[in-house]
Amino acid sequence: MPETSGSTGRTPETHVIDFRAAEQLLAARDPRGAVKLLDGVIAAHPENTAARLLRARAFFAAAQLRPAELEFSIVLEREPDNAFAHFALARTYERQNRPEQAKRHFRLAAALDPNPRFLKAARFDS
Repeated sequence: MPETSGSTGRTPETHVIDFRAAEQLLAARDPRGAVKLLDGVIAAHPENTAARLLRARAFFAAAQLRPAELEFSIVLEREPDNAFAHFALARTYERQNRPEQAKRHFRLAAALDPNPRFLKAARFDS
């Protein structure tokens, strides 16, 4: 009999399926549906940074900026060298009209990864 997590009866395999389905929902512009699926994945696997990053992206896409900020921050606590998470957190701060915090994370993203998009956002010339 497969191992299940908690009283939900969900197996590790169904969590993987939920994660992949959440990716598809986010790509199909259904971020709220993605968040619902990821809530269960993260409840069962709170240490899963990939699921947290995907949930942060879904929160951002749903304009739920405070939860997005919290999730991106958790990802960065675990992976301080994650350039994309810095960039996405900066975009979150930007949308919250917090330009100084955004600038710091844009620059960290560009320093970690010279991706042209990150470099442009970092505005090192100003």
